[in-house]
Amino acid sequence: MSDRPENHRLEDVPAVVVVGAACRDVAGNDRRGWRLGGGVTYSALTIARLGLRTAALLGADDPAATVAERDLLRLAGVDVRIVALERGPVFENVETPEGRIQIAGSPSDPLLVGALPAAWHHARAWLFGPVADELPGEWADVPSADAIVGLGWQGLLRILVAGERVRHRAPTSSALVSRADIIGVSRDDLGPDAVVADLRHLMRPGATFVLTEGRLGGLAVSTGPDGADRMHHYPAIRPASIVDPTGAGDVFLAALLAARAEPRLVGGRLDRHLDLKLGAAVASLVLERPGLLGVPDRPAVRARMMTPGAPA
Repeated sequence: MSDRPENHRLEDVPAVVVVGAACRDVAGNDRRGWRLGGGVTYSALTIARLGLRTAALLGADDPAATVAERDLLRLAGVDVRIVALERGPVFENVETPEGRIQIAGSPSDPLLVGALPAAWHHARAWLFGPVADELPGEWADVPSADAIVGLGWQGLLRILVAGERVRHRAPTSSALVSRADIIGVSRDDLGPDAVVADLRHLMRPGATFVLTEGRLGGLAVSTGPDGADRMHHYPAIRPASIVDPTGAGDVFLAALLAARAEPRLVGGRLDRHLDLKLGAAVASLVLERPGLLGVPDRPAVRARMMTPGAPA
């Protein structure tokens, strides 16, 4: 039998597939001593709560594979498939006035393409959310030519040695970077010598590169049909409080991808940068509660976008 979309039940084919390893973030206020994190968990929960049919291929070590947080994903409608890893990523995040310092507790084993369910190959949107360079380049060949692909670049830019501070890897092109239509990275995850104009040239024509800068908002750079770069600075939306900054960049990228995959989320008005405003609203809300508990639902996001003082 041919593995064409019509040979799979519609309910087995997700709209968006999110791929990456769940990490364990050291947290002294959690009885386990850590909290479940990683781009795959924050992103999948965000996209599902925005209303898209979402699937997550989630690499996890033994402690992370059986945690209660995965029930948050399933209750939101995420089709979660756990892939057992002997080693999963562990980080300690230290917030300082100069930015985040990360200490590596453990690197990660690779998450291989062969673990992907057959029906998921036909998804129309993908988000690759590595945290520890765990996704081999072969993943770039999995999405169809017309699928929208997002990439959290920071997970490819880390040099991890257990017990040591995470060091920056110089940004270079790769199979995943070349395939991505939307690439997100925070200023904290780039080395001090990175130049935005140089980074843009590593990407495919027409791709959008988003550099997030926390309370300063961020910069979106894309190539238009005439070949010229277009830059748009978007402002942040102020949270009511900041309880936990972890995951803000992940949910921003996830919301941006969701709007590109389903423009009705922003009334079809992508030309007015409402996809960036959606991302800013989700990122604002996730700051206000610890861990995955901060990922908002669609009504909360809509209300935040309408809050007086939120950028138009």
